[in-house]
Amino acid sequence: MAKLEASTLAQLFTEARTRNGWNPEPLPESVLHELYELVKFGPTAANSTPARFYFLTSAEAKDRLAKHSSGSNAPKIRQSPCTVIVGYDLDFPQTLPRLFPHAPGAKDWFPDPVAKEWGALRNSSLQGGYLIMAARALGLDVGPMSGFDNAAVDAEFFAGTNIKSNFIVSIGHGTDENLFPRNPRLAFDEAAKIL
Repeated sequence: MAKLEASTLAQLFTEARTRNGWNPEPLPESVLHELYELVKFGPTAANSTPARFYFLTSAEAKDRLAKHSSGSNAPKIRQSPCTVIVGYDLDFPQTLPRLFPHAPGAKDWFPDPVAKEWGALRNSSLQGGYLIMAARALGLDVGPMSGFDNAAVDAEFFAGTNIKSNFIVSIGHGTDENLFPRNPRLAFDEAAKIL
C-alpha cells in the first residue's frame, strides 16, 4: 500500500474538525448508501459486524432523537441533515454462518451474554469510527456525540429488537458556527509506549 498524500491525511485527521453547526441542505440517499458501502469493509472480530446504522434524515425522526439528548446536542441533531444512531445488535451471532463461513460453529462462540455484549459494543465502536473516517473521505463533516439517554433511545428506535444504542454522529456539510479552537492532544510519550 502507498502512503496517502498529506492533503488526504489532513482531510481525514489533522485538519478535520468536530462540527457543531450545519448547512441544513439534505444529503441524497445515494450518499448514505455510498457511505455504508465503504464502512462495511472495515475489519471486525470474526467479521461479526454487529453495528446497525439508523440514518435519521426527516425532521420527525431527528426530533424523536433530540428529545432524548442532553445539553446542547438537541439543536445540533435537528440542524444537521442527517444524524446516525450507531447501534449494536446482540443477535449478531446469527449472521456469522454467512459472514464467517469458514468457521461454521462461530455462531455458538458467544454463550456468555456479558462477553457477547462487550464484543458487540467493541466492534460496533470500531464500525462507528469507520463511519466517521469514511464520511470525511467522502468530503463530509461529522459531529460525534454521546450525550443522550441510551435506554430512552433504545425504547424509541429499537423496541422489539436486540439492538442497543452506542453513540450518535451528525453528518453533512459543517459550518463554523460554534466551532471551538482545536484542543490539545497528548504527546506520544504520554499516550504510547514502544516495548
